[in-house]
Amino acid sequence: MNSTAAGSPTRAMTDVRSRSDTRARIQQVAVELFTEHGYEGTSLREIAERLGVTKAALYYHFRSKEDIIESLVEDLHQQMDELIGWARSQPRTAETRSEILVRYMDVVAERDEVFRMLHQNQAVLNAPATALHTLKRAPLQLAEVLTGPDAPLRERVRAMMTLGAISIGWMTFADKTPDRHELSEIVCGLANEFARCEPR
Repeated sequence: MNSTAAGSPTRAMTDVRSRSDTRARIQQVAVELFTEHGYEGTSLREIAERLGVTKAALYYHFRSKEDIIESLVEDLHQQMDELIGWARSQPRTAETRSEILVRYMDVVAERDEVFRMLHQNQAVLNAPATALHTLKRAPLQLAEVLTGPDAPLRERVRAMMTLGAISIGWMTFADKTPDRHELSEIVCGLANEFARCEPR
């Protein structure tokens, strides 16, 4: 029996992967257009045209621009939830703290175009993308994992400022340096210095 025949597990897995790849490509093109022309200045027709597909084909994956935004935010949520879940399962050590910061840096770097687009369009996205409000709570949850729930206010502020510094450091210089790996190492190194510095 041919394992690639219609209805076979292999064929089903290929179809799922293809749908996932198409979904990711739609998201990528939408982010590009939302960044270039603004959320309100971009239509589904323009997204379909840049993709080289029909509007009907686009509708198979997303029925509206709001659906695309929601999917981007949900993907970010999933990454942050996975990071927070992993961090909570680890011992509270300097090594764990350092690895948390590195993994957070990876999320920021991987999704920097999405973060930039969301920030650029936040005024018009607050209403349709209600999940954005929840997404803003993720760094607070991660900061709590870094310090522990009963940490003094100073340490909780330090943790939140460290995460903020990672985001700002990366977003400020990512498009100004040719070596993203070097930038990642610099940002993570400075974040670690700040996270473990002692009060004077």
